[in-house]
Amino acid sequence: MNTKYLDLLAQKYDSEEKVVTEIINLKAILNLPKGTEHFVSDLHGEYQAFQHVLRNGSGRVKEKIRDLFEDELTEKELDEFATLVFYPEEKIKLIKNGFDNNEELEKWYTHTIDRMIKLISYASSKYTRCKLRKALPTQFVYIIEELLYKTDDITNKESYYKKIVQQVISLGQADKLISGLAYATQKLVVDHLHVVGDIYDRGPEPDKIMETLIHYPSVDIQWGNHDVLWIGAFAGSKVCLANILRICARYNNLEIIEDAYGINLRPLLNLAEKYYGDHAAFRPKIHTDDKPSDHEQLQITKMHQAIAMIQFKLESSIIKRRPYFNMSERLLLEKVDYDREEITLHGKTYPLENPCFATIDPEDPNRLLEEEEKVIEKLLFSIQHSEKLARHMKFLMKKGSLYLKYNGNLLIHGCIPVDEEGNMEKMTIEDKSYAGRELLDIFEHYLRHSFANPKETDDLATDMVWYLWTGQYSSLFGKREMTTFERYFISDKTTHKERKNPYYYLREDEEVCRKILAEFDLNPDQGHIINGHTPVKEIEGENPIKAGGKMVVIDGGFSKAYQSTTGIAGYTLLYNSFGMQLVAHKRFNSKEEVLRDGTDVLSVKRLVDKELERKKVLETNVGEELLQEIYILNSLMEYKYMK
Repeated sequence: MNTKYLDLLAQKYDSEEKVVTEIINLKAILNLPKGTEHFVSDLHGEYQAFQHVLRNGSGRVKEKIRDLFEDELTEKELDEFATLVFYPEEKIKLIKNGFDNNEELEKWYTHTIDRMIKLISYASSKYTRCKLRKALPTQFVYIIEELLYKTDDITNKESYYKKIVQQVISLGQADKLISGLAYATQKLVVDHLHVVGDIYDRGPEPDKIMETLIHYPSVDIQWGNHDVLWIGAFAGSKVCLANILRICARYNNLEIIEDAYGINLRPLLNLAEKYYGDHAAFRPKIHTDDKPSDHEQLQITKMHQAIAMIQFKLESSIIKRRPYFNMSERLLLEKVDYDREEITLHGKTYPLENPCFATIDPEDPNRLLEEEEKVIEKLLFSIQHSEKLARHMKFLMKKGSLYLKYNGNLLIHGCIPVDEEGNMEKMTIEDKSYAGRELLDIFEHYLRHSFANPKETDDLATDMVWYLWTGQYSSLFGKREMTTFERYFISDKTTHKERKNPYYYLREDEEVCRKILAEFDLNPDQGHIINGHTPVKEIEGENPIKAGGKMVVIDGGFSKAYQSTTGIAGYTLLYNSFGMQLVAHKRFNSKEEVLRDGTDVLSVKRLVDKELERKKVLETNVGEELLQEIYILNSLMEYKYMK
């Protein structure tokens, strides 16, 4: 061990007793049951639905309540109490309105505080007192600990405990105490949250999801393809920026850009008003109750066209300067016959529906107009100088990665590119070939380099971020080509089809999944691949548990845009010391409905895997970190106190 490091550490542990106490503490923690991991994926800006799943711990809160009070409370009372734990402030207001006098309300307070204390005690049973204390509301820590650790068989302090509760009520603090206990329970039922990609896109409030995650006690993120677009835009990629603006316009979510992140879209609107009119293919998709006026829809339609044309031009520039991306077939603006309004793809000619090529020079179709260049430069400047967006993107980088090995499992949003035989596909970048884990590592290297150097806008690293969005060998895209242009302008839907990487049917094969786990140095006998990105069509009988349980797909459709094809509103996964459970969710309509009716949005649980023996902290990533700490502390003991 480095003696300078040990000297620094000795400033914290300045006595033999402190070192010994910490070693004893850490070794004891290793023998506790592992904490519950909660996996969510493809949130797509659906903040309200995500909040509900987070508050109920995908059913863990209700399970704890049922375990404790099933013999004491009716089904309706269990629902009411669970709703109180999910939404304490709102539910307390509703309950208080139902009481005619203070005496009845005080009785309710007394019973509720007692039940909340019992629930906290049960939810924290596998944690240390130190960890529990950190979860408790600061202003009530002393009171809660007194009530938690009381002994019912000793009557000497019975009146003392009653007086504590009475004083809390009489001093008007009961609402705050109950709310604090409810939020502490939510923290304790889940030890760690995994977000397996796509916080952004489609839904209206990804910024609120980001704020929630920033303040969440323990979380990691595996970047999704849409997350990488936002990272790329902030890192200086103009084409990534054009993509996020186009998608926000397409799904009527430009408020995310303007209101949430403070980006001025007036330059884009001025350009759009000059060159574009109404166009059916570019009208926004309305999935919310907040329907824009006809004038607003027309403005969005025009901006949608303007930014799409800028995107297509910028894409062409990258394809030409990076020939090893092998995307020359996507130089679509060069394949258009502008006089005949036709395009030739793969040897077949198609008519173009209502083209909008006012800013295209047929002699040099990939060239941006001077006006377009100024618009995209202004937008890029605004994006990179948004304080709120900077905070969110830095958090994504700090907590994020393309894949994660955690407690023996592989977490990945998209895919591991493979060929038809299940072998890792190779991509050549600047005369060097990469495949499998090495390919994902080089992708992440470029993404982090681009983010660290935002002024470099046309370098390889920044171009590679865009490739992650749309490239054939991208682990986030997982298709042979993205047919955005065709969907806008060609009515023949055969041109819209995007061929998926063989991974998406080979992941049904257990041997392929075992090979992938081995590629990432994980035990194929014990590990699982936890995957998002592709909505599971439950309505058609698709099973999210694949390859004999080795593959678990947890994108079931948080996004309302997908729910008509999936038939559900998302999957989440729980992994506690006893094993894994997959939870399917019904559509979440509103918080108000839950408060009014006491209903939850869980439907079924499916057993994924059951541990033969209850897993301990010792067998987890956290356990590995604690063992390292113990080793260092033992080294400190030998260096300082055992000479």
